[in-house]
Amino acid sequence: MIELQHVCVDFSGAGSSATRAVDDVSLHIKAGEIFGIVGTSGAGKSTLLRTLNALQRPSTGSVTINGTRISDLQGVALRTARQRIGMIFQHFSLMHTRTVAQNVAFSLKAAGWERAKIAPRVAEILDLVGLTDKANRYPVQLSGGQKQRVGIARAIANHPDVLLCDEPTSALDLETSATILALLKEINARLGITIVLITHEMNVIKTICDRVAVMSGGKVVEMGEVFDIFAHPQHAFTRQLVSHTLNLTLPERLKAHLQGTLLKILFIGDSAEQPVLSEVAVKFGVAVNILHGKIEYIGDRALGVLVVQLTAPDSPTAVEAAVAHIRSRTAQVEALHG
Repeated sequence: MIELQHVCVDFSGAGSSATRAVDDVSLHIKAGEIFGIVGTSGAGKSTLLRTLNALQRPSTGSVTINGTRISDLQGVALRTARQRIGMIFQHFSLMHTRTVAQNVAFSLKAAGWERAKIAPRVAEILDLVGLTDKANRYPVQLSGGQKQRVGIARAIANHPDVLLCDEPTSALDLETSATILALLKEINARLGITIVLITHEMNVIKTICDRVAVMSGGKVVEMGEVFDIFAHPQHAFTRQLVSHTLNLTLPERLKAHLQGTLLKILFIGDSAEQPVLSEVAVKFGVAVNILHGKIEYIGDRALGVLVVQLTAPDSPTAVEAAVAHIRSRTAQVEALHG
């Protein structure tokens, strides 16, 4: 569907110096998937996204969508190709002097739709994004989430094959962000549109994406299924992003006075749904104190990380046996204390 081969993007600086914003990136994005690109500010993800519709030309390398090498197109051919690529923006980019319906209709007029077909399509797409009752409102009369829904409606009105999302939730509160992500997921499922989404938030990746590329310093440092990236991050930068999302740091007051053995336990798949800790409490007579953690589902697969304290003052060997049992039933166990 989308193929990037050895894409580099350089920006000229003072004198002969240049900044390489994207450094030798190769990606294959499958038709119909939601593909995430994550990284901190300055990682090169926005620049990379803009190469997909030739808003930014690669300095070297190529971008191919549906068999068309879009990085080589010019003029009418490029404008025609862009009609198959929708884009939504972080700050909505709506026309404030036009109503919601007129904002959506504008994209259809620009694509050369017949006048008689525009109004029915606008009504259809506003219904899909839940804005039928806001058709005659102006952007200033809308909430941030409603503005982004207009942006989504405008981007998908022309039946694009690809939807590019540039930090679509970073200007929104958590609750509104969740509804926008749910809408994008619904659009992907119902319409089969391939979605490429960039973000600096791993929670966004976890919520909506099928696969993800992690960018740092202009390079893709890791790529894979979202669940695998969270469960087994390989690169140091990816591990840092995942650890910030899980946030399992204990207060110093707890760590200073802990007794017994402190473990960080990784549960993957079935182990997260089994009573492993209850088993060791009963079988080995140890006290199990859960101090931190969570179990959640990424793409219907369970992933959990718990920090637990094991104590058995009258039987130190019982704790050792309990730890061995936990190791045999879970993905990973790290001893933090004891």
